[in-house]
Amino acid sequence: MTTPTVISLFTGGMGLDLGFENQGFTIKVALDNDTAVEATIRKNGRSFPVLTSNVSDVTTPDLLRSAGLPVGGATVLTGAPPCEPFTTAGARNGFQDHRAGAVHSFIRIVRESRPEYFVFEEVPGFLRAAKQHISFYKRSRMQDKDLHPDYRLGSAFDEVMKDFKDLGYNLSFDPENPKASLLNSADFGVPQKRIRFVLIGAREGPAIELPKPNHGAPDSKEVQEGVRKPWRTLRDALKGLDSDGDERVNFPEKWGQYLDLVPEGGCWRDLPEHLHVVVLGGAYDDGSDPMTAGMKGGRTGFLRRLSWDKPAPTLVDRPTNKANCLCHPEETRPLSVKEYARIQGFEDDWILSGSLSQRYRLIGQATPVWLAAAIATKVLEHRMGALRGNESTPTLKVEDVATQQELPRELVLR
Repeated sequence: MTTPTVISLFTGGMGLDLGFENQGFTIKVALDNDTAVEATIRKNGRSFPVLTSNVSDVTTPDLLRSAGLPVGGATVLTGAPPCEPFTTAGARNGFQDHRAGAVHSFIRIVRESRPEYFVFEEVPGFLRAAKQHISFYKRSRMQDKDLHPDYRLGSAFDEVMKDFKDLGYNLSFDPENPKASLLNSADFGVPQKRIRFVLIGAREGPAIELPKPNHGAPDSKEVQEGVRKPWRTLRDALKGLDSDGDERVNFPEKWGQYLDLVPEGGCWRDLPEHLHVVVLGGAYDDGSDPMTAGMKGGRTGFLRRLSWDKPAPTLVDRPTNKANCLCHPEETRPLSVKEYARIQGFEDDWILSGSLSQRYRLIGQATPVWLAAAIATKVLEHRMGALRGNESTPTLKVEDVATQQELPRELVLR
């Protein structure tokens, strides 16, 4: 069997790519508009071509020429387009945001390059993306029948899925069970609750089944019966890591006096009640407006101190975001870049380039390496079945898979 190849779009810190590399794939070309990406790739000894450009400005022939591949020659094309238009942690302007055009560019390149497979990842809010954005509070005051079709939640998602179907690939997505396409990284041995929409397309053969969880909540039936392992925790992730002297951002000066009062695993709600209005400001909900009662000030990510014995919450671009504070369980400080990398499954010797904010972003936006490896394994299983002319996909054994770093054994035993 020939070595499987990858065309990597929106490469970032290479989390998705490392997962595929660990399963024996070879990256042939990478594309990202962040100037720190190529420097990161080179510092880690990778020599494949890197195109530093917006995806909309790159033609598919140029991409294939850089990869040294013909049309139809790539095994898999991967990409996790910018999530800001669809995430709840921000304005969430949907397809009104110019960055949402990256999704259409991804589809264009799949159509023109015809890889054997494609892997597409987005935030879970993508399922509810609307063509036209209106605020949550305005939407809450309107009846569904009064909403313009473009304002309907999911209207943009439906349009994009139609474009994916028109590619002629067999898709992993089940319209009868959309949530089955949402994978929680914690369920795959990642010490982080990070839910992502994952879509795999297969040019030939049946649709690929997404990987099945091998970890679960400690109190779940599957874990209690020994079918799955318990989620890995922040303590597991940071064990043995010396973060003294590691670079990190600082919290706003006023946060410290409040975070000192927050216990491990707590947030602003654990502060004395008289401080709630002080720390929340305009987001404080006094219950006077029946239309917004209970809707404001509800984010538990504000002034949040993490718990040692639970998976970390979703890592974001920086640990000092107001709605997504990521404070160390014991010390009153944000998580460091090294701690970010450990949680995402990067090896300690992985070198990140760029400014401090760029390094946080490269790691925070990355696909966790172990989740990526689980996805890569399913692609390999399907490809082996296709090459052997079987409709059913084989089960990979350890010796069938090239692993270049220590991964949970169950990732290569499916």
